[in-house]
Amino acid sequence: MRRVLGNRKMVCSFLSQAPLSLAYHKSFTSNYKIKPSPPLNHFSPGFLAPISTPAIRVFCSNPGEVESMASSVLNQGSISYLTQREAAEVDEILMGPLGFSVDQLMELAGLSVATSIAEVYKPNEYTRVLAICGPGNNGGDGLVAARHLYHFGYKPFVCYPKRTQKPLYSGLVTQLESLSIPFLSVDELPVDLSKDFDIIVDAMFGFSFHGAPRPPFDDLIQKLVNLHNYEQVQQKSPVIVSVDIPSGWHVEEGDGGGEGIKPDMLVSLTAPKLCAKKFSGPHHFLGGRFVPPPIAEKYNLCLPQYSGTSMCVRIGKPPQLDISALRENYISPEFLEEQVEADPLDQFHKWFDDAVTAGLKEPNAMALSTTGEDGKPSSRMVLLKGVDKGGFVWYTNYESQKARELSENPHAALLFYWDGLNRQVRVEGSVQKVSDEESEQYFHSRPRGSQIGAIVSKQSTVVPGRHVLHQQYKELEEKYSEEGLIPKPKHWGGYRLQPNRFEFWQGQPSRLHDRLEYSPEEIDGRRIWKIVRLAP
Repeated sequence: MRRVLGNRKMVCSFLSQAPLSLAYHKSFTSNYKIKPSPPLNHFSPGFLAPISTPAIRVFCSNPGEVESMASSVLNQGSISYLTQREAAEVDEILMGPLGFSVDQLMELAGLSVATSIAEVYKPNEYTRVLAICGPGNNGGDGLVAARHLYHFGYKPFVCYPKRTQKPLYSGLVTQLESLSIPFLSVDELPVDLSKDFDIIVDAMFGFSFHGAPRPPFDDLIQKLVNLHNYEQVQQKSPVIVSVDIPSGWHVEEGDGGGEGIKPDMLVSLTAPKLCAKKFSGPHHFLGGRFVPPPIAEKYNLCLPQYSGTSMCVRIGKPPQLDISALRENYISPEFLEEQVEADPLDQFHKWFDDAVTAGLKEPNAMALSTTGEDGKPSSRMVLLKGVDKGGFVWYTNYESQKARELSENPHAALLFYWDGLNRQVRVEGSVQKVSDEESEQYFHSRPRGSQIGAIVSKQSTVVPGRHVLHQQYKELEEKYSEEGLIPKPKHWGGYRLQPNRFEFWQGQPSRLHDRLEYSPEEIDGRRIWKIVRLAP
């Protein structure tokens, strides 16, 4: 959203109608008591304090603070939309009293665009990306996005016909050139863009642009419009991703004539503009994770909260998909018999270490499947807590469903799935309890809260409500507050699965997956593991 300072010539007339003076900045600073940042080991009650949100996960200020924004908040999802004037004011505030620089905001915006694209269009299927960049800050966002897309595994190309000779933009061009990202002139672009590109990033004009696009951007916009004509003759067309505003649209009224660009994805920045209400494509994302509470309060913004470390968040419901059409074409190194370890436990350790090194979340999570005497299987996720020559160890309540089933049928199956590596491991075998000493030692290695939780939870039994668990936990927490050792309950301990079969699976293109099975064999009185390849 940083188009105001970057496109001074295009917006000077607009800003003259909406002056934002130093007095305004002082008024804003005074009203919201903006102070120097506190030491890093303290949270400010203003900008940096964590914001608790309800399950609906939207960030809303108190209602009614800005009357003009009341009509911009949709009941559906309670998402706020900015007018052109409000969008310009927000930029002025961000780059004025709030201390952001245009290059900071451009970097965040471009990263948001790239992560939004990667969220939907995977680089193994949508490889070739053309970023068409305009002369202002919207174009700068496109240049930044192209750089990040390169590092995400895409093959970007850039069309930047009206270069801005400012150090910021020259630096962005230099960064792309250092990555050998090709720059294409307008004349070098094919007449039919669908033949050479899978994704087209529309980063020509942002919210501060008004009037009719001039050459060569009028022809470039028409090229994107024509892509829908190719779709009508059943020719594959690249997807269009528009940055903040579909180029050529009116910022507030949208595509009035219905003859403009129809993007497949819109990445709104800071907050959606009014024209986004007219967007009918399948993917609408919000990016630019930098809105501080004072701006949200002043403009009564209600925005979805970003999850975890994500730089983008989907607005509205995801498109309805045909589940049968969901598929992933796995790209992995070959997994060959001559490369594997002779002992499956050694091979498991090797793959497990790879999962840990890759930073995968809970690489020790495994699906445990059991079957009681009734023959009905049941599965649940548990955590591996030990593996050695004796087998795979986990801990649980001995009065749970899984424990009852294991007492009736002491055989089980484990499944490890490491999505980031396209790998899974299946382990089958017999199960027995670990020794009391081993369970005792592990129980007291757990955090005290987990120890108390194990006592409170009569796993798999019916409880009247969550409040009962909290009350019992609180009582035990007080009971053991001064005691050094919390006694392990008799009904809690570990199990060990002794494996008699392993299968290592690695995803491959065209569903020709690698599956190597280990099974024990007796040869000359010696137990070895036989390795065979299974059809995928």
